Amino acid sequence: MIIHSVLAQRAGFSIDWTATDKTEYLQALTKELDDPGKGILDKYLEQYNRPAVTDLKEHINAAKGLDGGMDEADTVRGSNDDPAVQAEYKLQQLKRDEQTGGSHKGAAR
Repeated sequence: MIIHSVLAQRAGFSIDWTATDKTEYLQALTKELDDPGKGILDKYLEQYNRPAVTDLKEHINAAKGLDGGMDEADTVRGSNDDPAVQAEYKLQQLKRDEQTGGSHKGAAR
């Protein structure tokens, strides 16, 4: 969010993070990571484009779901301790490596 917010501000607009839905945002982000270059995240965030803000810290802190709590509603994939979630992350890493020709440290080939 921070990187996206800074890049948006440099481009002359901002994202209204308070209006976004954390689960929908994370799902769009995951789809973007699974299938880069399709503009999936851009399409989701387009509806939240607003004029540029000057205080990014305050703007981002106002977004819902950034308190670090682990309510069930905040869990999209599950706990990082869950072996099934870890396996899914490894598969995503391998897929990205195949698409980019890179190698992710720690990923089995």
